[in-house]
Amino acid sequence: MKLISIGELERLGAIREIQDGNHGELHPKSAEYVKSGIPFVMASNIRDGRLLLDACEHLPKSRADSLRIGFALSGDVLLTHKGTVGEVALVPDVPDYLMLTPQVTYYRTEESKLSNRYLAFAFRSTYFKDQLGSISAQSTRPYVGITAQRQLKIQYRELPEQRRIASILSAYDDLIENSTRRIAILEEMARRIYEEWFVRFRFPGHEVVRMVDSELGLVPEGWGIVAATQVMEINPTTKVSKVGQKPFLPMNCLSDGSMLIGSPGEREGNSGSKFRNGDTLFARITPCLENGKTGFVQFLPDDEATAFGSTEFIVLRSRTLSPEFVYLLARSEPFRENAIKSMSGASGRQRVREACFDSFLLAQPTRELLSQFESVVRPMFKLVKALALKNTNLRTTRDLLLPKLISGELDVSAMPAPESIAA
Repeated sequence: MKLISIGELERLGAIREIQDGNHGELHPKSAEYVKSGIPFVMASNIRDGRLLLDACEHLPKSRADSLRIGFALSGDVLLTHKGTVGEVALVPDVPDYLMLTPQVTYYRTEESKLSNRYLAFAFRSTYFKDQLGSISAQSTRPYVGITAQRQLKIQYRELPEQRRIASILSAYDDLIENSTRRIAILEEMARRIYEEWFVRFRFPGHEVVRMVDSELGLVPEGWGIVAATQVMEINPTTKVSKVGQKPFLPMNCLSDGSMLIGSPGEREGNSGSKFRNGDTLFARITPCLENGKTGFVQFLPDDEATAFGSTEFIVLRSRTLSPEFVYLLARSEPFRENAIKSMSGASGRQRVREACFDSFLLAQPTRELLSQFESVVRPMFKLVKALALKNTNLRTTRDLLLPKLISGELDVSAMPAPESIAA
């Protein structure tokens, strides 16, 4: 292993091209975004070694073609260098190209000299990230320009070792990606079942149930019309000890589109929202609510354990429904729109008024149907939890191996083949 600068790798022809996106007047405006077209990659679209293409804005191809620079191709290594510094991803197979913002740099390698996958992992190493952090800390806003990037060094290995290391570490990334896809499928299945049974009223046996008039229009006979506060508790009283460290969730632990909750920190005290397993955390503040930040609590060790978090969460707990039903209801457009309409306060810091839940009406299913729903959906939620835990363990192992393999501390020839990792 030897240390070599990005600039030297460029001079040796191992890196063919380094470029970021269009600056100043050439930078596309938000008014130009379209629903489909060329993905426009921002720093926020890169996370944990993955490019989140589904989260990207898009530009019309004619507009993207007219730009001067920033054209990233399949296989390029992406590095965020402004605002969010140090996130890394490989460009997947794309039909044309991706357009980058000035927050992201692409690196195009000469594969006969430098593996693009190895370079991506070298960028994710502690050694490289420490250099990035040292430079970015020198400016008011974290920033490492391309000139400064060329001065950074990577831990360079011979090509056969590069490829072996990249194969081993990529096996972990592939397993994580597979579990992530399964989680997304499970969440979508649960959402569709909820909508099919409780929005469209096409539940098992619906053919023989008569529809009757109600305040909400036609609903199945035997279902009651209730306010949300009759079937769920809003910020229920939950005891959390003031003494000692305990799990604490800030707002950024909630996802815009998933039930999964990020790794909590530890904090003393008990000031903030308080919750336990089975509760739904619902963002009360703009723009977090509009963005969809909602989470389902199932990370605590048992159902007696409690934790606390941001004061900007509203805790929803089932009274007569099921925890899964409450979460899926909280994700529904009518529920969210009702909360958004109730917001009040100064511009940019508006909050949901809890009274809005008194006026939100829903059709309450029969106990038998709710039990049937639980038996179908609860295993999905539990599998999501298991897959998320598996991903956490895989990330931990990968992150322990990465710096040791890149630096040579671990002999790559002694490592198991990627196939045995996957097994």
